[in-house]
Amino acid sequence: MNPIRIDDPDDPRLADYRQVRERDLVGRDGGFIAEGVVVLEKLVAAGRHPLRSVLVAEQRLAALSERLGCLPAEVPVYAAGQAVMDAVAGFHIHRGVLAAGTRAEPSLDDLLAGLPARALVVGLAGIANHDNMGGLFRNAAAFGADAVLLDDGCCDPLYRKAIRVSVGAALTTPFARAGSAEAMAGRLAKAGFALAALSPRGEIELEDFSPGPRTAVLFGAEGPGLPAALLGRARTVRIDMAGGFDSLNVATASGIVLRRLVVARRGLGPD
Repeated sequence: MNPIRIDDPDDPRLADYRQVRERDLVGRDGGFIAEGVVVLEKLVAAGRHPLRSVLVAEQRLAALSERLGCLPAEVPVYAAGQAVMDAVAGFHIHRGVLAAGTRAEPSLDDLLAGLPARALVVGLAGIANHDNMGGLFRNAAAFGADAVLLDDGCCDPLYRKAIRVSVGAALTTPFARAGSAEAMAGRLAKAGFALAALSPRGEIELEDFSPGPRTAVLFGAEGPGLPAALLGRARTVRIDMAGGFDSLNVATASGIVLRRLVVARRGLGPD
């Protein structure tokens, strides 16, 4: 690994890293930015999205030399002072490591066709908060979901903050866009998935829900929740709570639900 030292924030080789807040990245040449060493390691290990380059703060080079040495030989590693990194990104990069990747998301058809006979899918509708998106992907990965589907109202799971909150799970868990929430539910049903929709007014309590071999659990945004049309075609499930509360943060709810489904699915026998 021979880092390429760069002292000029206007160097064209750093174009991928320039002004990487979400509004500046939208539609930018199919790319995304990942931040932090752990996330970089998962990006490389998963191999789902090609790695373009890595930008490292000079003061981190010695500590990261072994890890950076494991990168593919064709991936350039740029090294810059902290001031240069901050000037390029538009804010302080306190983790000292950025990676530029190229999106390689499967089509919805390809994703569904590649799922096993027994599968657990997470469907998301209207999730616009990047912290929640990252938390949802983290839980999906932690509890073994096979894929995540997103409707048109969801934010980008490959935005830098969502990737960071997911601890890299957004880079390792297969996902695809599925159109409207209703279209997503229709495609899942057509692919043989039983639909479970989380709602504070769900018809059954989570502990009483029995997943089938193919189950898709659907989560909506806090506040509006899932569209009525989608709730009408799914088995609605609630998490009973004390003290008059009727809702949880959506990422928290997903962790509770997915853990319950993992335990319940053990009784279905081997794949």
